[in-house]
Order: sequence, then structure tokens, then C-alpha cells
Amino acid sequence: MTTVLPSPGPGDVSAARRGLTVPTGLSGLSLDAMASVSYGPEAIVLVLAAAGSAGLGMTLPVTLAITALLAVLIASYRQVIAAFPNGGGAYAVAKAQLGDRAALVAAASLIVDYVLNVAVSIAAGVAALTSAFPALHNYTVWLCLAVLIGITAVNLLGITHSARAFMVPTIVFVAGICTVIVAGLLRAEPASVTTGAAAVTDVQTVGVLLLLKAFSSGCAALTGVEAIANAVPDFRSPGIRRAQRAEVALGALLGTMLIGLALLIEKFALHPVAGTTVLSQLTEAALGHGVGYYIVQFATVVLLALAANTSYGGLPTLARLLADDNCLPHRFAVNSPRRVYRHGVLALGICAAVLLIGSSGNMNALVPLFAIGVFVGFTLAQAGMVRHWWATPHAPRRRLRLALNGFGAAATGAAAVVTMAVKFQEGAWLIIVVLAALVFGMRRVRRAYRLIGAQRRADAVPPAPRGRDAVVVVPAAEVSGLTCEALSAALSLGSEVVAVHVCLDDERAEEFTAAWENWHPEVPLVLLPDHDATVAGPVAHYLRQTFPDRRKIVVVAEVDPPTGWDRVLPSHRSDELERTLRRMSDTIVCHLRVQAV
Repeated sequence: MTTVLPSPGPGDVSAARRGLTVPTGLSGLSLDAMASVSYGPEAIVLVLAAAGSAGLGMTLPVTLAITALLAVLIASYRQVIAAFPNGGGAYAVAKAQLGDRAALVAAASLIVDYVLNVAVSIAAGVAALTSAFPALHNYTVWLCLAVLIGITAVNLLGITHSARAFMVPTIVFVAGICTVIVAGLLRAEPASVTTGAAAVTDVQTVGVLLLLKAFSSGCAALTGVEAIANAVPDFRSPGIRRAQRAEVALGALLGTMLIGLALLIEKFALHPVAGTTVLSQLTEAALGHGVGYYIVQFATVVLLALAANTSYGGLPTLARLLADDNCLPHRFAVNSPRRVYRHGVLALGICAAVLLIGSSGNMNALVPLFAIGVFVGFTLAQAGMVRHWWATPHAPRRRLRLALNGFGAAATGAAAVVTMAVKFQEGAWLIIVVLAALVFGMRRVRRAYRLIGAQRRADAVPPAPRGRDAVVVVPAAEVSGLTCEALSAALSLGSEVVAVHVCLDDERAEEFTAAWENWHPEVPLVLLPDHDATVAGPVAHYLRQTFPDRRKIVVVAEVDPPTGWDRVLPSHRSDELERTLRRMSDTIVCHLRVQAV
């Protein structure tokens, strides 16, 4: 039998042409990685400055060690791209190769990474802005929150972005950093020197512990190198080859910028100054305090804002995958009319706001926490790749790939342990607690959905449906047209209809009974005593006691207010009644809304 596949339509061809290329992949997926040069070197300098000039002289060796680890990660993630062409994030790799528990740890680390990326990127961008305009320094937290609210609002509105639109600020930023590096290396002395109070006052000696602390802080610059491997399907065909080239290009650009900035730090004997970022000092030393300085600073602010925005594309999608796997509430998988996973967007914005307020918008208070979640995800992804190659005995160059991913897992695992140990008292314990809490919470959610699934019995063919004897109950608050509408709807649903009225303390039952008999709707009325000052309690008690083995249909009617703010006017007794009754098994609540004219 011959199967003829349909030729791709114009939409398929145009979609393929719209896929990411290497340049657009770098600008669309690697902004947080490239933007990390604005806070990675500063994290190293702040640690080494405690040992004075001798400590700052170790900036280049520490940076070279971080760059070597970057090279290992880039080579390892090229293998992830080849092995998982449908998206090789740490969660997908761990789920396929290491089991559910490892997958949940990977998911938790990615969640922490996304939230910290937003907070750190915004704090770093505002720090670059206040370095250029010191008068704004007292408004750091408010500026951070304003930027966060703006980015969150844009994503809630569903304003789509194109990777091509990100190319211009990316090119300006990379060109600006490279110009700073080249101009600084060509200068015999700095064009301008930033003065101010020292940012570090502690005095230490250069030792292994200090170097490990500097290394763990600087590893924050490695965040984002896995983003390309997460989005291989978004690349234009051949997607694997283009994604691998983009990964290598990212490593080359990021490594060059980190080493170049480290050379300038040592050349200009730069010391951290309070209220001014290290990148701002390097830019001023290389280009002076002119137009070039402000171009680099503004490019940094814009790129960091865009880098924060990348998390709004990553976390809601991850939350949707976790919701589909029953690890998060299913509402995280619900798309809004604007094609936005708004619950994921809102959760990300709220968590980032808590971090920014708790840290007072201080970038350097957040950066030490950044690398932990990153390295947990790195380690699980590489360990999963080791398992993958071990289970694929006939893969080409299997031993080389196995050794590469094994070395990557060992290196990133060691870096994760070092970072947790060194940064434990500076807040690493909090990340460990958050990771454990997230894993525990996702397992509880999965267990709850498993119990719900058992009640739904969706894994078996259900028996044929059959009708059951049902009684229709209508809570009546007064004799009115609304009550008439409710009773008419009830008579349409079943033959046995009962009206109930709860006699509250401040009303006279005789008056209601007289009005009912005068109306004579030919529906029996039951008066219920008030025993808890609510309507819902007596109605629920009556249904349980009177109709224990029958299906109950309760018709709840109310007038829908004409405008939004009018919704605060009703007593909301109907909402209280509905909340109580829907907890009862074998009870159907029909909410009848009458539109107000």
C-alpha cells in the first residue's frame, strides 16, 4: 500500500521560514545569558575586594575558571540539543531518564531560576540606571516595581514579541561591551575615574575559601545557557544544526565578554564603589563620561528589561507542562482569550515583587542566590544525558558523548555543592528550603489529582447512563417575579418541586406565609428555622435529612447587576448558598441569572 503525504500548504512553508536562525535565536533566547555580564563580574569583584589589591588580582583566574565551566556546559548542551530535538530542558531530560522525583527537582530549580532571573535582571537594570543618574538612587525599589509592573502588564495583555525585534538592542549591547573592552585595553590609563565610598569594608586574606566564594558568585553569569536547548523546535530547519550553532555562538560571545571585562578590572585596578556598578565604572574608564557612556548604560538597562521578559515566556509554559502532568493546579494550563497563561504570568510577577521588596532592589543581595537553582538544573540535565547515552549502546561516538556529559555532570554538581556550602549563610539555605517546598507541594498536588482521577474513573469504560428520581428545590427569599422565574425553571426540570424559605431572626414568617398563600403558585412551601444566621446551613440540613438517597436539584436565582461595581450591592446570600451546596454529593446547583435592564 502506498501512502501519499500531502504537500505542505503556504501556511506551513511560511511558518518554517519564520523559524529562528542563529542571530534571531541568540537575540530571542539568550538575552538573560548575555545580560549576565552586567552583574557576573561585579559579583566576583565584590568578593575579591575584601582581600584588597591582592584579591582583585585574582579576578582573571576566577573568570577563566568560570569560562572553562561555560565551555563544558556549551559542549554538553550541544548533546542535549541532538538527543532531545523536541526541547531538551532539564525537566524533560530528567523526566525521560531519571524518574519523576528528579524531574520535580529539575522543575523546581527552573521555577526558582525564572523568578530570580526576573528579579536580578530588573535590579541590575535599575542599578545601571541609578549609576548614570545618582539622583534616582533613593527610588530604587519603586523603579524596580514600576519596571516589573510594566513587564507583567504587557505580558498579561498578550502583546507578542518577535526575536527579530530583539536583535537591535542585543547588537547595540554586545557592540557596546566590545567597544568598552577594546577601548579600555588600548588605553594606557583610565579616561575617567569613579569616586565614592567603598562598597566592601571587610578585610580578608586571599585563600581557597575566598576564591571558592568568588567562583560561586561569578557563576551567576552562566544562567541562561540552557535556553536554546529548551526551544529547539522553534528553529528553522535544520533545527538541530542551527540550535547547536547558536549555542556555540552564545558561548563564544559570553566567554569573550567575561574575559575582556576581567582584563579591564585588573588593568584599571578597579575597586567596587557604593551606588555605582562595576560595568558603569569600566565603561567610564574606557569611554569617559560622554555619549558613549550613556549609550552603553541605556543599552544595558534595555537588555536587562528584555532579559527579564524572557522568563515570562518560559515560566508560564513550564507551569502549563507541570499542570498537564498534574503537578500544578490545572488553572495554570488555562489560556486566556489573549492566548496568555495569565496565572503563570501573575505568579511570576508576584514572586519577583516579593524578592525585589525583600532585597530593597539590591542586585548584589540577589545574585548569590541565583547560581544554586541554575546548577541544580545543569547537573540533572547532564546526569540525564549520561543515562541516555548509557542506554543507547549503538549511538555514534557514544563513549566521547558519555564522557563529555559525565564530566559536565560532575563539574556542575561540584559547583552546586560548593555554591551551597559557601553561600549557605548568605541565603543559600533559603533556596534549598524553597526547592524542597516546591517539590513537596508538587507531589501533594499530583497525589490529590490521583485521588480525583480515581473518583472520575476515567481509565475504564463507564456503564450506560440512566436517569434517577430527582427532586427540585427552590430557595425563596420573597414572593416576587424573580421567585416566579425560579419556580418556572424548576418545573421545567422535574415534576416534583419544593420551595423552601429560611425564617431569619429579623423577619416574620406569618407575613411570608400569607403572601405565598395569596399568590398560590401550586408549589408546596417548607419553612426552615434559622439555627446559624445563614441561609445555606438550614437548606443543606433540610436536603440531607429529607432526601438522603435522592438526587437533589437546587435552583438558585438572582438578578445580575447592570454594571461591574454594582456587584458589591447584593447580599450575596446566593453565593453563600452555592458554595455550601456544591460540597454535597448527589446535589446539582443551577444558578439562574436574570439580567437587569
